[in-house]
Amino acid sequence: MTALIDLLRSRLTTLLPSELKSSELRHLLTPVGHPMLLCQRRAMMIVDRVRLFAFLFAVLTPLWSIIDLLVFDTPLWARLAGFRLLACLAFTWLLLFYRPSGNLFDAYRAIAILFAIPTVFYIASHTLLGSYQLAQFSAVVGAGYAFLPFVLMAGLTIFPLTLVESLVLGMLLLMAQALAGYLSWATLNWPSFAGAFWLLILIAGVASLAGMSQLAFMIALVRQAIRDPLTGIFSRGSGEEILRLQWDSAQRTGSPLALAFIDLDHFKAINDNYGHEAGDAVLRDAARSLVATLRGSDSLVRWGGEEFLLIMPDTDLQQAHRALARLAGNGLGVRPDGQPLTASIGLSERLADVAEDYRQLLEIADQRMYQAKSGGRNRLHGHAEYTMGQPVAAVLES
Repeated sequence: MTALIDLLRSRLTTLLPSELKSSELRHLLTPVGHPMLLCQRRAMMIVDRVRLFAFLFAVLTPLWSIIDLLVFDTPLWARLAGFRLLACLAFTWLLLFYRPSGNLFDAYRAIAILFAIPTVFYIASHTLLGSYQLAQFSAVVGAGYAFLPFVLMAGLTIFPLTLVESLVLGMLLLMAQALAGYLSWATLNWPSFAGAFWLLILIAGVASLAGMSQLAFMIALVRQAIRDPLTGIFSRGSGEEILRLQWDSAQRTGSPLALAFIDLDHFKAINDNYGHEAGDAVLRDAARSLVATLRGSDSLVRWGGEEFLLIMPDTDLQQAHRALARLAGNGLGVRPDGQPLTASIGLSERLADVAEDYRQLLEIADQRMYQAKSGGRNRLHGHAEYTMGQPVAAVLES
């Protein structure tokens, strides 16, 4: 069984972008555990494509009334035109007033509204047309309304969705199709309805694969864009974005947010005496050592050169103290001459330092890091209540 699972995983991997890591395959199944920046970028893309879809429907929905006017009686046309006008207004509202916020739940709400509008229109128009006796060309045009669920299901392919998200949306559209069939039970052509329903299921499967494929490419591209190529941790640009998002979240919930500025001691001497390749190897080892001490919610950023920024959400001063003590206990690696690699660390925390914004919090940590360097290096300089200028070894012992 294990061999079969490994075989299936290897075959699935060959169908996805080669840049996608095996550990990232789970991100294609469910949105749980997605990195913060991936969630933000995916949310913004979903809302942007929702608005594009809404623009298309806002234009085309009322234009079809011209065709209805040519083939339907005036009373039927007027009622259908009323449905179309309401749908057009809803699409226009979605286009004009819904803006991407980077929040995934806002994106879910946007896509739900987008698909709810034509679904309600489809059920209403399908029920209305079922109560009329259509003949010749009007029957052909009326039958065209039945294709709307297929358009919606195919529309799922433009969104970068996980398997779970695609299945949920697909199931909702299938339930709407079943409801429309139930409401027109007396006049329903069962063989035709069953064939259409089966075709919708097939399209839902294709749409799920298309959404996962888009998401796979997005995961690979986002990872390449936000990671430092040397160490594999977050780059400065993405680190600033993470810090801003964590600050906004901490402000909303009133929770603490700690930052640790970490500067490797005497790093320039490594490059001068042993070359830049040796310096790069030390940076990679230091990054691996730091990552090994992190919680899942923490973020490590290469801020520049030999400087690292550790972002610790929901972490007060005492918890940050323990985290940095754990970091000191594990060590940062060794220098090319075999001596332990040390660092000067500046610590700040949102509530304790009464920071007005994330830039001030960052500046406080930066200043304390320089104080640790000027105080003799291999030190942690933080708030007066905790670890003011103590050597890192003393932090570990305290």
